[in-house]
Amino acid sequence: MNAQAVPLARATVDAADRLVSADEPLASLQLRCGGELPGTVAIPALLEQVRKARAYGLKLARVLRATDGQDQITSWVEVEPQADGQCLIALRSWQAVPLPPEDMAVTVERRAAIDRAVAEFTARLDAGQGVLAAESCAADLADLAERMRAGPGRPWTDFVSIEGNAHRQPLHWRLLDGAVITVPGSERTWRASLFPQASPGTDPAGFELCLTAETPLAEISAPASAVLPANVMPQNGPGLVGRDIAPVLRQPIARIIANAETIRTRLAGPLADEYSQYAADIAAAGQHLLSLVEDLADLEVVESDDFNTAPDRIDLADVARRAAGILGVRAQERGIVIDAPKQGEHLPAIAEFRRVLQVLLNLVGNAIRYAPDNSQVWIRLEDAGTRARLVVADQGPGLSQDQQAKVFEKFERLGRSGEDGGSGLGLYISRRLARAMGGDLTVESAPGQGARFILDVPADLLASRPTTAQQPQGDSAEPGRGLNHSPPIGGRPA
Repeated sequence: MNAQAVPLARATVDAADRLVSADEPLASLQLRCGGELPGTVAIPALLEQVRKARAYGLKLARVLRATDGQDQITSWVEVEPQADGQCLIALRSWQAVPLPPEDMAVTVERRAAIDRAVAEFTARLDAGQGVLAAESCAADLADLAERMRAGPGRPWTDFVSIEGNAHRQPLHWRLLDGAVITVPGSERTWRASLFPQASPGTDPAGFELCLTAETPLAEISAPASAVLPANVMPQNGPGLVGRDIAPVLRQPIARIIANAETIRTRLAGPLADEYSQYAADIAAAGQHLLSLVEDLADLEVVESDDFNTAPDRIDLADVARRAAGILGVRAQERGIVIDAPKQGEHLPAIAEFRRVLQVLLNLVGNAIRYAPDNSQVWIRLEDAGTRARLVVADQGPGLSQDQQAKVFEKFERLGRSGEDGGSGLGLYISRRLARAMGGDLTVESAPGQGARFILDVPADLLASRPTTAQQPQGDSAEPGRGLNHSPPIGGRPA
């Protein structure tokens, strides 16, 4: 037998996928990957090759790639299945190359994605850290969310206690990012994460606030009605999903997303590309499921018999600027410019601030999602006498008459697949909200001519007449308003 026929190392795996014996360097790799010897094969690519060889009943020889936290390892491995379910492994080559230094900016971005996924409370803040909107999926933070929603514009730090800080007014956001806080009504300790909404080199136009806890609630009790007898549907009133199911599902789904993101981004350790992609698919599916749960909870709220809004005097121009600030970074990632009302423009209206913001975030979010790269999204104000009007428009293919008739229907997605997200409920819920405020939500469009989504609410006739900037001319003007280029898209349901 010549020297080339002698394996560099040998190993044996039993029928239960346990590595029962292994020579060096395979034995050390097993331990560095978190496994034991003997113990279940901890090297993902090797485990997959063992299982395939056993399933096919064939000897498989291929390149194996793995990492141990320090080196990228490449080797030639032969796996030969036996009649009793065991597999004999022969290692023919071994090459270890040091991994490149980790990019700290990428690491920070990955950790931010995980913080967002596991957060049990989120809020949107303006440039001064004033509250715009707040949502919670934790029972012990429900009161915090209600108090924040009742005090829009107040600094978020007014509602919590910051460990080691006696100041009520917000500090610089960098000092608050990562701060440990306590919340009245919650026995848990929370960590705050602040994500600025800004382009590099510019001041933040707003912030996303996430609160995460190291420990989950000790127990989440679901009422007996969470499981209905066969063929029994919930009646009008507090909804089954919103009241019973959504609070139970939010946290475990968020944990699944966070764990998948940890695997995908290799924060838990080195991993082959294909396994990272599997984790990405799991995270994307989890995000879609969580969005569906949230949409179904909103659906029950707007369809309940006792649903109503809390009308107040608001400025639609201010709401539009806040929505543009919240979604500005997402738009910039695709080179999309949001042309919102300028400072000094005003349009008084009678409506509920957070509901108008919810509708506008849906409309602008849709426009960003489906508009072409490097295009524009317009948010325009119109004084229509007794009505105050917001128009969201963007460039794209537009909608046919049949599509316009369907776009506000429940679960209508106009033939889109599940790969691009969305439940088909966003525009349906938005129109219900608009009508609950005494207004309406409509669309104007034509194939190849883009679309304009129009939100009408009652005007504040007792306020001073609105001040609106002059309609811009040239290429910056909104399409479909007397110019020779296509009006915007936007005709896609969320």
